[in-house]
Amino acid sequence: MRIWAIANQKGGVGKTTTTLSLGRGLAARGHKVLLIDLDPHSSLTRAFGVPLEPVPQGVQELFATPPHEISGLAHASDIPGLDYLCAQASLATLERRSANQPGLGLALQQAFARHGERHDYILLDCAPTLGLLMINALAAADRLIIPTQAEPLALHGLDGMVRTGEMVERSRKRALPISVLPTLFDRRTRAGNETLKQMQDRHGARVWEDAIPVDTRISHAAGLTQPIQGDDYPGRGHAAYRRALEWILSEDGRALEREAA
Repeated sequence: MRIWAIANQKGGVGKTTTTLSLGRGLAARGHKVLLIDLDPHSSLTRAFGVPLEPVPQGVQELFATPPHEISGLAHASDIPGLDYLCAQASLATLERRSANQPGLGLALQQAFARHGERHDYILLDCAPTLGLLMINALAAADRLIIPTQAEPLALHGLDGMVRTGEMVERSRKRALPISVLPTLFDRRTRAGNETLKQMQDRHGARVWEDAIPVDTRISHAAGLTQPIQGDDYPGRGHAAYRRALEWILSEDGRALEREAA
């Protein structure tokens, strides 16, 4: 089982779209995939059509005493092989609980250990804040994927997220490979092209050499939760995510080889 954290400390960079696109791409390859919504705003959960009321069970129950099992909380989506776990607004209160409840920082890691190999991939859609939920995700992850807009202001968020990933890697004493995925790229603009080059200059091979273009067909995440007949990746944005997935899988394979050496 491989665990990917999709995270950025800046909002509006396409984290949920990236999680859904990569998840459905893995499912299309025949893998069993679980998407976990770690954002109290619940964008991923809403994309699957889960209503606000009644509040669904989900991630909050993984932090309960005693914790629930993932297998009893996950929902099957309409896409074969793709399951999801809901977020709740109450996740925002976990920070306060952590002061009086030791061990919450490893709750996800422990939940995944109990879950075993029931899924081939678990993708974690993180909130855009450095707190207990993101630290849980990074502590448990085998790879950090950072979607980031190809525009100047996003560079600061990218630099901060890379530093956070490196900090967690040192703390847990286990490799946390980083993949930077440029998103919302408009190649017609000078700012977009210059920002993409700056990303590549600063972060080298960690940055995908391509980019996810601006594409209205992937702007509504709910559309990514529905099966598509025929070609699973119509449009420029979907095709770019297919190429991005191939790159990430290739990078992941090399990381596994290094671990085994």
